[in-house]
Amino acid sequence: MRESRRESEVAVVGAGIVGLAVARELLRRDPGLGLVVLERAPEIASGQTGQTSGVIHAGIYYEPGSLKARLCVEGARELYAFCEERGIEVRRDGKLIVATSEEELPRLDELERRGRANGVPDLRRIGPDQIAEIEPNARGLAALHSPNTGVVDFVAVARALAAEIREAGGEIAFGSAVERFSPADGSIFLGHQGGETRVRFAVCCAGRHSDRLAIAAGAPREPRIVPFRGAYLRLRPERRELVRASVYPVPDPELPFLGPHLTRTIAREGLLGPSALMAGGYAYPGSWRLAIRHRRAALRELRHALSRRAFVREAARLVPGLAASDFEPGPSGVRAQAMRRDGALVDDFVVHRTERALHVRNAPSPAATSSLAIARLIADQVDQELG
Repeated sequence: MRESRRESEVAVVGAGIVGLAVARELLRRDPGLGLVVLERAPEIASGQTGQTSGVIHAGIYYEPGSLKARLCVEGARELYAFCEERGIEVRRDGKLIVATSEEELPRLDELERRGRANGVPDLRRIGPDQIAEIEPNARGLAALHSPNTGVVDFVAVARALAAEIREAGGEIAFGSAVERFSPADGSIFLGHQGGETRVRFAVCCAGRHSDRLAIAAGAPREPRIVPFRGAYLRLRPERRELVRASVYPVPDPELPFLGPHLTRTIAREGLLGPSALMAGGYAYPGSWRLAIRHRRAALRELRHALSRRAFVREAARLVPGLAASDFEPGPSGVRAQAMRRDGALVDDFVVHRTERALHVRNAPSPAATSSLAIARLIADQVDQELG
């Protein structure tokens, strides 16, 4: 464990893609800024950043006017430019959101309305023949086609951000899990495994640990983070051609998850998933209220987690040629999702302010897509604090 710098002007807690983007943005604005990134793990992007399918979202799903809507569209544009300037492989493969039943058509209408209100580039409504032209193995009554949806390796993006931080004089200290915050005399002391770091201001982008750190710093107890375990299935190499790009179902409007979908990753693997099984937080009353309110969805997710056949059957509504034998186990990980005490899942990014600190309390998908835009939002607030 390396001992981190004892005094800096700003500390960023968390070396996932959002924390690294914030640190880079602060150093771009003030190249002489003393900055340290404190990371509990032994490497960058070891949490949610490294556990996604790599989709660059276009901004279709989100309520117009929300932070997600604005920052996803801006962030995707900036992310493409960032990758192209630095030689990071990125592809605009596009995505279909497919309605397979009459009852899904009004929900597809609403997604189209949102996408257009959010300024999603080149979004269009298509019918069965056009679906088959874009994805020959997919079937549906209608679909939204988003040609600006893409794929990238977000860990490669995180590495590029980390390189820029170090080049600008910033430090990334691993094995430095922050446990306490102590404001005093115009500074804040961050106690962690590497000792104690004194800074003028701290920004916490701590993913699964964000609520615990925010509460420790004096923020409200709500919302709380509840972890959801997501697992993917991987198409066997000889069956990858079943999907050219990304094929998604029309999502359940009451849940923030998009349902089992098929993605062709930047490595050209075909992934199905993820599942969304609550993986903890049962001592929190909201968890039980969520489970009771959405018991049918919870049972469906449990069935998907236990049965490959059931999971694939769900996806075969979109691509009828799929069979359980086409898949093998794929990657898995845990998503941090903010929840209120009444069991409602928080559907937007949430940032809280405490004495000499900002806390990103909820940053689920599309946070990776939006990371450069989120960084600007956070840096604006830090600039106001530091004067």
